Amino acid sequence: MMTKVRLFLFMSVLTVILFAGSCRKFEEYPLEPEIAFQDFGVFIDSVSGEPYGVLAVSYMDGDGDIGLEQHDTLPPYQPGGEFYYNLIVLLFEQQYGEMIESQADFSARIPPLIPKDETRSIKGVIEQIIPLHDPNSTFDTIQFQVQLIDRALNKSNILLTPLIIRPDIEP
Repeated sequence: MMTKVRLFLFMSVLTVILFAGSCRKFEEYPLEPEIAFQDFGVFIDSVSGEPYGVLAVSYMDGDGDIGLEQHDTLPPYQPGGEFYYNLIVLLFEQQYGEMIESQADFSARIPPLIPKDETRSIKGVIEQIIPLHDPNSTFDTIQFQVQLIDRALNKSNILLTPLIIRPDIEP
């Protein structure tokens, strides 16, 4: 009798677990990456004393094809090409009330976020470290423009960060 009760309880729990698992909906996102501003933190390097920022950008992608391997250098990902970098981060400085694009480019190659042979919706946060001290600039208000490009060359929306004040640097 006790064995039948245990068997019944085991089967009931197993049924509930299987039912609950089958009801789980997987989130689906568009095939083009989507990004949103999360945060920008300012820090001081403990060794050099130089300020740097950490730009945090959230992303969603419907097929998870974000990221390039180091050896991904054949067209269209060749060095110097439009798609060599897959995280495009451009700097703008406020100069006399107008936002002007700087020559500084903080673009980067994000490695694959999931194995290349997998296809699934993904979301998360990418953090990019950015040096803030520019000895060639006297302007203290900056803004970043960010875009993410997946392996299929789908481009995300373009986001602009809020205005950021560079910390003062003592000579």
